[in-house]
Amino acid sequence: MHSMMRNPTLQSLGLGTVLDIFKGGALPATPATMVDSVFGPASDRGSLVISGGNGIVGAGKLMQFGTRLQPYNVPMVALDMAGAPDGISAQYAGLEASFGRDRAAAVMQNIFQLSYDGKTLPAQLKALNPRFLLEAIPEILELKKAHYKLFRASFPEIQIRSVTSGFPMAQLGVGVAHPAFPHQINKVWEIVENEPSDVTRLLWALGMIPLKVSDDWSFVLDVLFCGITLAAMRYHLSSNMPYWKVDKYVRRLLGPNPVRAHDAIGTKGSSFLTWSCLHHLSREYGDLFTPSPDLEERKETGHPWYPLNHFRPLVNWTFSEAEEDDFNVRLLGPMFQMAALMLHEKRAELPVMNGIGELCAQFRQGIIAALRSQGPEKAVRFVERYHALHPAAKESWHPEALADMGTPQWQQLYVNAEHDGTVGVITISRESYSDDVNDELGRAIDWLKAQGIERVILSGDFHISTQMVGADTTNFAAGLSDPVEGTRIAAGWSRTARRLNDEFKVSVGFVNGKRCMGGMLELMCHCHYLVADQGTKFGMPEVTLPVVPGMEGCHWPFRKAPAHRMGDLYGLLLNGGNVKASAAVGWLIDVAAPMEEAIKTAWAVASGGDHGVKQRPLEQGPVKLPALDPSVLAAGSNATEGGRKAILGCIQQSCGVPLAQALDLQARISGDYMAGPECNRGVIGSMIKKTLNV
Repeated sequence: MHSMMRNPTLQSLGLGTVLDIFKGGALPATPATMVDSVFGPASDRGSLVISGGNGIVGAGKLMQFGTRLQPYNVPMVALDMAGAPDGISAQYAGLEASFGRDRAAAVMQNIFQLSYDGKTLPAQLKALNPRFLLEAIPEILELKKAHYKLFRASFPEIQIRSVTSGFPMAQLGVGVAHPAFPHQINKVWEIVENEPSDVTRLLWALGMIPLKVSDDWSFVLDVLFCGITLAAMRYHLSSNMPYWKVDKYVRRLLGPNPVRAHDAIGTKGSSFLTWSCLHHLSREYGDLFTPSPDLEERKETGHPWYPLNHFRPLVNWTFSEAEEDDFNVRLLGPMFQMAALMLHEKRAELPVMNGIGELCAQFRQGIIAALRSQGPEKAVRFVERYHALHPAAKESWHPEALADMGTPQWQQLYVNAEHDGTVGVITISRESYSDDVNDELGRAIDWLKAQGIERVILSGDFHISTQMVGADTTNFAAGLSDPVEGTRIAAGWSRTARRLNDEFKVSVGFVNGKRCMGGMLELMCHCHYLVADQGTKFGMPEVTLPVVPGMEGCHWPFRKAPAHRMGDLYGLLLNGGNVKASAAVGWLIDVAAPMEEAIKTAWAVASGGDHGVKQRPLEQGPVKLPALDPSVLAAGSNATEGGRKAILGCIQQSCGVPLAQALDLQARISGDYMAGPECNRGVIGSMIKKTLNV
């Protein structure tokens, strides 16, 4: 028996489900096995070739692959035209800063730079035994097809993927692995292939995020990014508002600065790519995607979209209510129509489509979640009002695609649940906790309880979310001015977290990402047991922001910690640093082990097998706190003094009452501090005000 709320996205890669991982006691693919599969055994190791290796994409991906493949002795070949500007050397400073001089040097020693004339391959390439070609040459279809023919003539067995941002696989004749910007650090790839391949599983095993999309023009990411860029440009044409000001309103409404991004990447090249995507989309779907005149001009001239700062006047006026309504229609109308088109064509699973907008296009809330928050009637009305302003865009409108918002596919974008009849697994596929995640987690718990499940593992999804970074602080905007709203968030999130402790016979938090911080750590601490990969780092950075932890982080961990380790909790909360999993056992978590052992332990605990892990009791009454040793307060930390004082006060007050009273008390303290001057002047207040005050 295997039931699930919706299909896990991991399944689309041919890697099974998260429940399968726990029951099997191991990850479904490892770097070593996938490297052997794609590049051959160590005795006959082949190379990775990146053509266009000096370009923005090619050089960035050389660094990203280089750090991951160097331990397996996979040669990296950067192939580019003779005389192409050197884009690789510019990456070295960042490589050294991230990995140190010795590791950076080892990576660079594994990279071979070869030049060619575009017609014949260099003779030296044969000795490097190319097994996998990642093509990153200019977006010209016939040029790409000739390039593949050239490689296949010399290396018939080579696997090829294109990084194209627009051309479908059906036209290219090869699979697509479209990477998201910035290329040296963004781990997301849009994958187009007929069946899940070992190339895709290699990306996953190396810690990247391959996301399966359909074989349609511009896939998902560039429909969203180019679409919002076009909407901003069309608003400029209708209002004559300068682009830099339009960008500010786009950021306030949805999150990205789409016009500014073109100047940041390189105006001429990025404008051409946006134009190319929109041009081909308009030929396929009509005027919804027709490039603007300014974009036509910028792709030729490379003239910056933004003026220099000293030519940018200070504009203190803001929208009237009617002007803001017009702006929202001109932005949300086309974006909702484009999303409906992608839904109609089934371009990706809904969590994938939603996640691409957040992880790659800087949407604060993914486009599917944004549609869901409006509801089908309001979303359709936005599009219809946009058509009244732009009648030519009516083509390719599919309102019927928005009709099923009540289904689990729509309702569980960030949180999924599955079970085998005895043990349930809840997975979170978002790196930061939000109101959306909280609501979905509540529904997942409801579903498992209705199925009679009394044992549960709470985990990341092993796919879209590779870490747990804390709370989504954009949700705190209303709380900066209203302590009631801040208290609502803290109390509501805490009540959901408590269900993990109160409503299951056994609950196990499992952390497999590189870090678990802030609100996500508070959530995980509510499980009866907390098991982690030994490389995970845990932290409570709230004191550096500053904000008072709202999900019971000021008392819940103290209620489970032995008295002689409470000083470690003081340090964690009052310094804002982090601690490795192996050093947190016994006072913050219960088990830290290598990945496979940690997986097996989590399953043994959840399923009632032999595990030898003793549950730390939860103090129900007031907690007797030791006096704070001043030496715990680290010199030189980023902690604010006001934050330390507020958090210490919250620890003392919330630990000083029984567990039954502590939730509301800590929530009120957190909400009051959020609305106060220190939080408003700090990182969160400054960031939110910069975004909202246009």
